[in-house]
Amino acid sequence: MKGSGKSSAFFIFLILLGALTGSLLGEMLSDITALNFLKHVYTIGTGSPVTLNLGVFTLNFGLNLNLNIMSIVGIIVAIILYRKY
Repeated sequence: MKGSGKSSAFFIFLILLGALTGSLLGEMLSDITALNFLKHVYTIGTGSPVTLNLGVFTLNFGLNLNLNIMSIVGIIVAIILYRKY
């Protein structure tokens, strides 16, 4: 990847764009009864945020990644397009 002149920031942008596009397509296609399984969301991350109280200020740390099948397909398509072009 280093020699190809492509930046890692662009790669991350394409991954996020693919996940967002796939998620939107999954939501739109899930209205069709035969494709209702596309609406199921897999959650990866913390259930509730971790709180660190330092007296002066409080920090909350948490990260949730909600993926459906179409967002995974969108990520795979984004990786393929990044490698091809």
